[in-house]
Amino acid sequence: MDALIIAAGYGSRLQELSASKPLTMVAGIRLIELGIRQAVAAGITRVVVVTGHMADELEAFLADLSQRSGIEIAPVRLTDWSTPNGFSVMAGAQACHGDYLLMMADHMFEVEILRRLIAQGSPERGVTLAIDRDITSPLVDPDDATWVKLDEAGRIQAIGKTIPDYDAVDCGAFLATPELAAAIEAAIGAGRPGSLSDGMQRLADAGRAQTMDVAGLWWMDVDDPRAHALATVEAPVRLAPGYSAALAG
Repeated sequence: MDALIIAAGYGSRLQELSASKPLTMVAGIRLIELGIRQAVAAGITRVVVVTGHMADELEAFLADLSQRSGIEIAPVRLTDWSTPNGFSVMAGAQACHGDYLLMMADHMFEVEILRRLIAQGSPERGVTLAIDRDITSPLVDPDDATWVKLDEAGRIQAIGKTIPDYDAVDCGAFLATPELAAAIEAAIGAGRPGSLSDGMQRLADAGRAQTMDVAGLWWMDVDDPRAHALATVEAPVRLAPGYSAALAG
């Protein structure tokens, strides 16, 4: 299975530490490398990375990583990277074969989350989102989180940063089918800006957006200096496969 990693954005909240969020160092290893290695440890065989801001530098790093690790990495450059993140999904999905593991470049995941998510495929699901019901965790930034409202069967009812009622937080990892990119395109056609959440909400309205509770497994969004400081301490322990592989090669 392919993984699709969204890494095109500017990353304004982390600019004081790094000009490129995906290339930010976390305890000596680039954030994008940790994501790629965790995906491979979970069973992914090929990684598509959507680039945009500082694309030349990021693509050069990815080429070097591919050569020294033997991981197949395919960059897809987004010309206008100021567009909502759904445009990155649509661009990257065209380079993926069938269903794919979708990840945000600034999120880190314990490998078991990704391994379980890969196994969630079902004809009844257009997309499966990893969610965490521990919405008061100190690792969750309430000012930047994408919130999720669930129905009794665990399907998504509503998703977004400003929804008034919610019972879980979006972890930033998805098992996506081709339906997701199509839903984003349809949402844009209906007048929506084109965010990933716009497509997710469209699938939710059709009963096609399911969830997987991470149930205490470790993840975090490295979006600002506070989160970066936490990640520097916790990630080397929590992401042992990725760190071990990066240090070895």
